[in-house]
Amino acid sequence: MPISPESAGGPTPLRRIPWPMLGAVAIGVAMAAWVAAMVDLGEIVQGIARVGLGGFALLCLSLVGVLALLGAALLASMPGEPVRRMPLFLWSRMVREAASDLLPFSQIGGLFIGARTLIAGGVAPVRVYAGMIVDLTTEMLTQLILTFFGLWMLSVTLLDPPTAAKLRPLLWTGAAIAVAIVAAFIFLQRPALRLMGLVARRTLPRLEIGIGEVLDQLAAFYRRHAAVAASLFFNLLAWLASAGSAWLALRLIGRPLPFAEVVALESLIFAVRSVAFVIPGALGVQEAAYAILAPLFGLNPAAAVTLSLVKRGRELAIALPALALWQAGQIRSASKAVRPAG
Repeated sequence: MPISPESAGGPTPLRRIPWPMLGAVAIGVAMAAWVAAMVDLGEIVQGIARVGLGGFALLCLSLVGVLALLGAALLASMPGEPVRRMPLFLWSRMVREAASDLLPFSQIGGLFIGARTLIAGGVAPVRVYAGMIVDLTTEMLTQLILTFFGLWMLSVTLLDPPTAAKLRPLLWTGAAIAVAIVAAFIFLQRPALRLMGLVARRTLPRLEIGIGEVLDQLAAFYRRHAAVAASLFFNLLAWLASAGSAWLALRLIGRPLPFAEVVALESLIFAVRSVAFVIPGALGVQEAAYAILAPLFGLNPAAAVTLSLVKRGRELAIALPALALWQAGQIRSASKAVRPAG
């Protein structure tokens, strides 16, 4: 949400932005400049023109489909929530992704806004927090599956044997790190939440929800194996649907690739974006990753950067109205809260 100005003599808005965040953004901008210098900008303009307004509208519709699958995964992560609440869960994922893509606090801020949206919609806070942990876990697991597929495609089917032999240690080292991160996220959930509870009790003595309640609810959700499996299924479908949208975009650009190769490429881009989570929207990092990785799949850097920009444009077309509507809702709720009775 927008930050109100400080009184005179207080810290300036620039000082409120953490310097590590500014440094991350600077890295992203530098990478974007490097990509712009190495690709044919004329080819990018031509590729975007080929997409056209009709194609762009189709890509926006495909993104809504991806968000619907993500909303279904989140709903499945909270067994007991009625299916009729699906529009609320879709809206929660939409504003979460919008905040993650556009606002300067990246993924954490998106999670906060998504959770707040569900709570405002009437979902019990303890269920929201526990369910979002389940959803994040299944999302990371399905992403890991796709990342392994992308690495396998790259090292076994796409690269010539000498190149594959050189890159294979690096690729599998990266995969091992990814597995370690996911394993740590899964197995350290309970101790991490207990630590958060200790900090919260010391700093927020009026906290309405105890971490113990969240842990109990989390354990109850994990015992619902069918619900966890459904969350895994919908998250995997969402990743595949996102790759399908990229496959469609490449056809519209005029640079088609086989679907399996697009899935492999996108899985690696997803992994790079996850590593670059501190940079809002992976600005510059995504474009650099496309420019470096796409040629391994037979796609030239200019076409790959065109794909990245088309995807960003589609995300903006959804994210800007979503955040505007969310902000308007917050303003209405605040005005009702302070309105005097009678």
